[in-house]
Amino acid sequence: MSRALPKYNKRRVAFIGGAAAVALSGTVIAGFALAGETPASGGTNARTLAGPGTISCPDVTGELPAIPASAQAEVDRNLGDLDTQIQEANKRLVDTVGQGGPNFVQNAILGPLEDKRVAALNRIETAIGRAAEKPEGLEAFAACQLNADGGAGAGEAAGGEAGAGEEAGAGAEAGAEAGAEAGAGAEAGAGAEAGAGEDAGAGTGEAGNAGAGTISCPDVTGELPAIPASAQAEVDRNLGDLDTQIQEANKRLVDTVGQGGPNFVQNAILGPLEDKRVAALNRIETAIGRAAEKPEGLEAFAACQLNQ
Repeated sequence: MSRALPKYNKRRVAFIGGAAAVALSGTVIAGFALAGETPASGGTNARTLAGPGTISCPDVTGELPAIPASAQAEVDRNLGDLDTQIQEANKRLVDTVGQGGPNFVQNAILGPLEDKRVAALNRIETAIGRAAEKPEGLEAFAACQLNADGGAGAGEAAGGEAGAGEEAGAGAEAGAEAGAEAGAGAEAGAGAEAGAGEDAGAGTGEAGNAGAGTISCPDVTGELPAIPASAQAEVDRNLGDLDTQIQEANKRLVDTVGQGGPNFVQNAILGPLEDKRVAALNRIETAIGRAAEKPEGLEAFAACQLNQ
């Protein structure tokens, strides 16, 4: 009886330890499950409630000269476009909370917004310049900024998630100590998951090395009328800008392989490139129009495409 009791006690301790490990493991797993559900359902909402911020842009109306009656409708239309662009950018700011890397807002929202504003402001200058002295330098009012409301809230939410992860990690260590067999099972599971993660990472790397493609844009030089000598330098400068813009877009295409969602290239590269081209093509029209009949419709050559 004296020898049987220790065996019984050992079995009893092993059984209790194993049960405790299973229970604790269940608690940890449940904690991980709940933590996994939080970003999908509550995490995004928490960040949204904290506020993605708002975009503010300089008001250009007070900087305009007297507007000729013949230009009033076109100027008003473009001033309305400036307001619409800000509204669309603020909506996109809300719709994309949590997406992209640290420069996502600048690259996919503020940058494209500035390019669109440059094009609208150039159109305002051109409209006034048809009937009066053309204002210059309105592009200085194109850049906008993000007024972040609730960045601290987002940080606190992130901190809370990190804290939850630390508690879960502590629970996992406790579970391992409670039962050696349960700990071994957990390690085996973790090893399997780690292996799967490595395989997935390798696949992602191979996909990232598959090639970024190139961007091609229509050539506008053959569509230009005879260029007055007084406009030649400015036209050449803007044609050079069009080439530079394509080179920069192709470089960005390579540098950002694998980033963003399915619409990243359109939103962060092709869209901003088109807006920059519209502005340069408008400047070419204006330069020629100062000394000869102004060409119209060059914006039709602004859109570019990705060749995979």
